[in-house]
Amino acid sequence: MASLNCSADQLASLLGANTTNAAAAADYICGQFSAVSDKFSETAYAVDSTYLLFSAYIVFSMQLGFAMLCAGSVRAKNTMNIMLTNVLDAAAGGIFYYLFGFAFAFGTPSNGFIGRHFFGLKGIPSPLFDYSNFLYQWAFAIAAAGITSGSIAERTQFVAYLIYSSFLTGFVYPIVSHWFWSSNGWASAGNSGNLLFGSGVIDFAGSGVVHMVGGIAGFYGAIIEGPRIGRFDHSGRAVALRGHSASLVVLGTFLLWFGWYGFNPGSFLKILSPYSSGGYYGQWSAVGRTAVTTTLAGSAAALTTLFAKRTLTGHWNVMDVCNGLLGGFAAITAGCSVVEPWAALICGFVAALVLIGCNKLAEKAKYDDPLEAAQLHGGCGAWGVIFTALFATEKYVKEVYPGRPGRAFGLLMGGGWRLLAAHIVQVVVIIGWVSVTMGPLFYALHRLKLLRISPDDEMAGMDLTRHGGFAYVYEDDSLSNGRAQAFPTIAPN
Repeated sequence: MASLNCSADQLASLLGANTTNAAAAADYICGQFSAVSDKFSETAYAVDSTYLLFSAYIVFSMQLGFAMLCAGSVRAKNTMNIMLTNVLDAAAGGIFYYLFGFAFAFGTPSNGFIGRHFFGLKGIPSPLFDYSNFLYQWAFAIAAAGITSGSIAERTQFVAYLIYSSFLTGFVYPIVSHWFWSSNGWASAGNSGNLLFGSGVIDFAGSGVVHMVGGIAGFYGAIIEGPRIGRFDHSGRAVALRGHSASLVVLGTFLLWFGWYGFNPGSFLKILSPYSSGGYYGQWSAVGRTAVTTTLAGSAAALTTLFAKRTLTGHWNVMDVCNGLLGGFAAITAGCSVVEPWAALICGFVAALVLIGCNKLAEKAKYDDPLEAAQLHGGCGAWGVIFTALFATEKYVKEVYPGRPGRAFGLLMGGGWRLLAAHIVQVVVIIGWVSVTMGPLFYALHRLKLLRISPDDEMAGMDLTRHGGFAYVYEDDSLSNGRAQAFPTIAPN
């Protein structure tokens, strides 16, 4: 918000004679004027900080959504295990993002590769960042870790979760977010120096930074571990290992849908910013538009998945529809603030097809991901990055990323090839970075026999063998032998 200024000398001349009384009156009036101006400035800080904190709380609620989605998507004998990993993603991520992650991501001044300040939040608050910025960015970091946990569910040792989650949130993810979101990042659209291809990467809320990172990390974990026992029969045909609760999947999906309204609109970081095109129109309008594009992309993806899967399988499957919905959200996350609502429908439609195609490829390659996390977040996230480079509109790009005349926008909107070139670079470097960091980590854990549980433990279920009992209480103890866990009967109190 622009500051309001008052000059006592100028005001005294307007009051009439250059007398002591006139000067005193001018000083008094300007003093009151300055006090009011300060209050307006403080109110603006408070409004923006409250908006960011509230967005952080909403994004954090996605952890509950992840937990419920994961719990419903696995078999009942592994319910307690997967929920515990979601809790520890948040807890371990909180410590390591506090110690290292936020500094690597946003520590400034820095070079284009890695941040160098704010370790342990030293120097916070500063003119650039307050504690609310840390909380918001931490919620994003643990979302990336939560994505990965779904890919390796039902067969991973507990210590492996702790190691990969700490490494991902403390180092791997922060480096990527520095590249594309920090004002010093080499490919950031907010870089005050030279922009990549004169454009920088427009990954507004993280189709690449969050979803691709989490999805590709999960891909390496799942492919190094191998499929769950029984996922493919002796002839190589896929065998469905259904999750035990569609109710939990739907609950988790709606919680994630709600969380995305903090994830995407909240990425503006502030709301009290007027635009020059009219007093009724400002960043608050862009926030609302971003919520609309998010909604439309997810809705289009859900309906496309519904009818496509009905055509392919002959069934109306709620779990498939939920994953399609989330795929649409993951795709629109990059361009949610710079595309028109009609373009969001295209984003969601294609995202559903991308997810279905990736799942077909995974099945043929005998790749097992219980939550389709690598396909959903990695595949649809990559599509979202490319979609933004095709459909970003000039007006919205200039509003969201001001101060650089001639900035590139979407290829299909008349903006040329520069933005698409930058976004192709983003997809390639994210795949490369996660491959050279998380791939060797998972392989080392595998070689040290710290990654996968034993076949006996896997057959019995991790709740029984690793956590002292099942998440559900059974009426018939014969069901708790680890072989009939799909439909638990809850005992009355």
